[in-house]
Amino acid sequence: MIRLGTAGRTRRQALVEDSPLRAADPRTKLALSLCASLAVMLPLERLAAFMAVYAVLLLWARLLPEGARQVWRLKWVLILLFLVDWWLVGLDLAAIVTLRLILLAGAFALFVSTTTPGELRLALEWMRVPYRYAFSVTLAFQSIGLLDDEWRAIREAQQSRGAWSGYWKGWRKLVAQVRDLVALTVPVIVLTTKRAWAVTEAAYARGFDSPRRRPYRRLKMGWMDWALLVGSIVVSTLLILWR
Repeated sequence: MIRLGTAGRTRRQALVEDSPLRAADPRTKLALSLCASLAVMLPLERLAAFMAVYAVLLLWARLLPEGARQVWRLKWVLILLFLVDWWLVGLDLAAIVTLRLILLAGAFALFVSTTTPGELRLALEWMRVPYRYAFSVTLAFQSIGLLDDEWRAIREAQQSRGAWSGYWKGWRKLVAQVRDLVALTVPVIVLTTKRAWAVTEAAYARGFDSPRRRPYRRLKMGWMDWALLVGSIVVSTLLILWR
């Protein structure tokens, strides 16, 4: 028997329930996240302007702390890429790459923190995505929290057995950390693959790929959804036409 209760509880705990976007249509939140993702192609000045507008949106939606938390998780990646780009190319490229990653982290925070897997599935089905693919994306979305829990559990088990001890110094410490990271990643990937395969088999056994499933008709756009969509279109148009 396949249980997804742990993943479900993890996802519900991650939701920002007091956010105004929590009650918004998932199609609207998907469009806002897509708009932010496409904005990474803007030049530096327009990208900075878009990020300022997007920060105001996150502040209004009470998601700015969640966005900052996502950026903090990427701190070492951001620092490393900034230094490498600055050294190899220049400061302009380092700045724009860093801003793009920060914007993508904010887009991720907006959607993930206010949307349940079921709402994502409804939005994908409304877009006429075949149910089997919509279900697969939903399952991957639902497993984000579960994967993080498994990663932490395996690392704690390895630490209790002497891994990640930090006894080495210098280059030996770096080699030991890489070795421990490989030893941590392999069981996580194997466990995730086995779980995904088991859940897929259970889903097909229950007829989840039936072509007659069309629950997207339950979605209904409200005034706030239309206002956000029109606002995102206006902002995107102004940024494209900005000279």
